[in-house]
Order: sequence, then C-alpha cells, then structure tokens
Amino acid sequence: MVDEQKKPVEKEEKAPVEKGPKPVEKVEKKKPVKKTESKDVKPELVREYVVPLRRAFLKAPEYRKAKKAVKYLKEFLAKHMKVEDRDVNKVKIDKYLNNEIWHRGIRKPLPRIKVIAEKKEGIVYVKLADVPEIVKFKMAQDEKKLKKVDKKAVKEVKKAEAAEEEIKEGRADSQDKGAEKEKEKAGTERNELAQEKSAKAMKQTTSAKPKKVDVGVTQRKSLKK
Repeated sequence: MVDEQKKPVEKEEKAPVEKGPKPVEKVEKKKPVKKTESKDVKPELVREYVVPLRRAFLKAPEYRKAKKAVKYLKEFLAKHMKVEDRDVNKVKIDKYLNNEIWHRGIRKPLPRIKVIAEKKEGIVYVKLADVPEIVKFKMAQDEKKLKKVDKKAVKEVKKAEAAEEEIKEGRADSQDKGAEKEKEKAGTERNELAQEKSAKAMKQTTSAKPKKVDVGVTQRKSLKK
C-alpha cells in the first residue's frame, strides 16, 4: 500500500468584519400626487343623444311624470355611456337641463330632449345640447352673481386676516406692558427697601447720645494728686 500523499489544505481567508454602525441607506420620499379637478381632466367619452322621455312617463300617474322622465334619462345614459354596474348615482345632470325638463310642471315634462354627455373618471356629466336664449340669459346672470359672491368672500377673508393681526399685535403690546409693569414694581420695591434701611440707620445714629463728662469731678481728682 502506497501512502497517499497528503495535499496541503488551503484555508479560505475570511474578509475582515468591520465593526461599527451600519451605514443608513437614504430613502427617497415620494411626493404626494395632487388630485386634479374634474374640470381639468380630459373627458374619456363625449356623446350626443336625443333621449325619448315619453316612454318613461306614458303609463306613470300625472303627479309623477317629470320625476319618471329624469329617472329614465339617468338610466338611459348609464346604459349607453357604459357606467360601472349601471350606477345611476354616477350620472350628474346639469341644473339647467333639469329645469328644462321641469319648466312646464310635474304633469307635462318634455317628450324628448337633446343632451351632450361627457365621461370623466367614471362619472358622466350631462348638459343641454341646444341651449335656448332664456337659459343663456339665466346662465349669464348666475355667473355675475358668482363673481359678486367671490369678491365679497375675498373681502371678508381680508377683514378676518386684518382682525387676527390686530389681535396678535394687541397681545404682544399687552405682554410688553405687563413686563414693564413687573419691572416697575421690582424697582419700587427695591427703592422702598433702600429707604427703610437708610431710615433704620438714621434712627440708630440719633439714638446713640454722647456721654456727659462732669468737669468738677475731673478737677477734684487733679487737686488730690
């Protein structure tokens, strides 16, 4: 038997372990995404329909015909604009369109109406396609009223801000006056203490009378000597 030659085993060198706190990795914070308003978002779908409302209220009682017409309009648009689960609450009707359906009363709604539907973020916004002149006049009046209301609101906000600033300034002035009063009180107390000490010292000096010397006694002592 030949002795097998023993091969030298190479030891694996381990990397030196660095002691100390581990470096902290910087995590970049994501900025919050601002939600855009429905007016700024581009519509996904824009369609124009002539909706036959007579079907909805033919068999309805007279005191519910206009309500049935509005309900049918919402159902029609939820179906044709492909709203999720045909949810009627996701169909928003413009107030001028609603007034146009109702302007002849609850018993005699319009038999058909032409509308423009826009789908934005899953919500359908409906408005009149052919706007009559009376409705245009009302829209212009409402815009003017809104502008006036906005100006009044801005003025009220400015007044409130001015009042808050005045209150803050008054608080600062009152704090300064309080500090001055405290300083004055401390100064008056020190002056009173100093006056009391000086008065006591004066009393002590006045109370200490000089000793009387008898001249005759001193002369007798000198004669005896």
